[in-house]
Amino acid sequence: MLGIGVEAPGHVAALLRTLGHQNAAALVLRAPFPLTDEVRAAADEASVAVLGLRRGAPWGHLSEMLRSLLNQGAGGGSAEEESLGGLPAGDLFAVANAIAALLDAPITIEDRNSRVLAFSGRQDEADPSRVETILGRQVPERYARVLHERGVFRDLLRSDQIVFIDPISDRMGGFTLPRIAISVRAGDEVLGSIWAAVPAPLSDERNEALREAAKLVALHMLRVRAGADVQRRMRADLLSTALEGGVGAGEALERLGLSGQPLLVLGVALDERGRRYDHSDSAAVVHDRQSLSDAFALHLSAVHPRSTAAAIGAVTYGLVPMTGAAEKAETRAVRILQDFLDRVGDRLPPITAVGPVALDLSEVAHSRSCVDRVLRVLRDGRIHRRIGRFDELQGEALVSELRDLATARSEEPTGALARLIDYDRRHRANLVQTLRAWLDAFGDVVVASESVAVHQNTFRYRLRRVAEIGQCDLGDPDQRFAMMVQLRVLRVDSPPGNGRRPGAS
Repeated sequence: MLGIGVEAPGHVAALLRTLGHQNAAALVLRAPFPLTDEVRAAADEASVAVLGLRRGAPWGHLSEMLRSLLNQGAGGGSAEEESLGGLPAGDLFAVANAIAALLDAPITIEDRNSRVLAFSGRQDEADPSRVETILGRQVPERYARVLHERGVFRDLLRSDQIVFIDPISDRMGGFTLPRIAISVRAGDEVLGSIWAAVPAPLSDERNEALREAAKLVALHMLRVRAGADVQRRMRADLLSTALEGGVGAGEALERLGLSGQPLLVLGVALDERGRRYDHSDSAAVVHDRQSLSDAFALHLSAVHPRSTAAAIGAVTYGLVPMTGAAEKAETRAVRILQDFLDRVGDRLPPITAVGPVALDLSEVAHSRSCVDRVLRVLRDGRIHRRIGRFDELQGEALVSELRDLATARSEEPTGALARLIDYDRRHRANLVQTLRAWLDAFGDVVVASESVAVHQNTFRYRLRRVAEIGQCDLGDPDQRFAMMVQLRVLRVDSPPGNGRRPGAS
């Protein structure tokens, strides 16, 4: 139920009680609406969800969206029911051609990042920059930079008015055709923009036609997004249920068409450290994660037609039916991931993980847990690789979990290691570095001394001082192991002046 014009708390509560008797699913009110105790009680009593429609979003947009989605879900609707503004719902190319006919000019429809979503015919009547935009599916960077400097993008974000763009110089001494552009909005959200290559400003009638067209494009863009979002959410919900195990896992796998067979569980995540994202890049992170997820899903569909993939949080998981011998399955999974890495390249740098083969339903959740643990190890950056297998990285995964536990408990070094750290800080010495190098070299003084670039005799002297200052027996395997664990798990800061070998971190 769309609660158009319903604002007073008493009216909202009365409407909710009526809707409860009519088995309504939800009431949509214009946000912000008064969520009083009376309204809360009425919603609870009626078991009706109360949703808010963002400020500025037209009720007509929501009505058309709901009608279109419900018709699609019911199936078998008429052509009229599946259209928006007389055009096939979500067909942006048909919309672009219709607008081009109205304006007598070639059209592109673009998203907020200047990526081309659809274009009309007659692009040969435009200029080389438009051809380059169509072929690359994005506005070329040099033109985007000029538009940004002129404030065009700012004007589109701030206003719903038509913006006229004067010609831009190209690389060959000529100029592009002028452009007109208008933002496409759903309420106060900018979905994208419409661009037309024109010889001169449009007439008032055509300007009005473009403004009306922008409203129709918003409906179609919302329809495309809603349809894609519904499919993604359904797939993600089913995959999440299957990966978590429990009572619903079997049914979820059956609906995915993956029940009753061994499965490979794969995981892919964006290496956000590699791109050096900062807090201002949240939109870029979300976009790149979705792009990576879509690319991985497409890759798996080519590997096996019944594969499925979906993003759950920051990780995209994939389930692939296992073919061939079980002992070779993980090797095949690594090959699948390597092919994916080779194809996506460095623009979207991923880290990937392979879990143990899940021979039956009960092992799927365990394999997913192993994938998560491997991705955690790869994110830490201590292991420099893009593909990880749990059977190779279990030790590192355990150490990472010990680090988490130590951090949660605010653990600090104690015993011999604490005495060495204190001595190094007070005397600007390097006994901790000596101990670490010796342990890493498995007690080989020659290798250890070379790793820290000191003479073997000097190193042996420092090693004796380690035993004296630390009050420890380096010949005792239990004491050695305890100090190795402390050095790997606890935060051990290097003291001021502590010498380091070149390249050491």
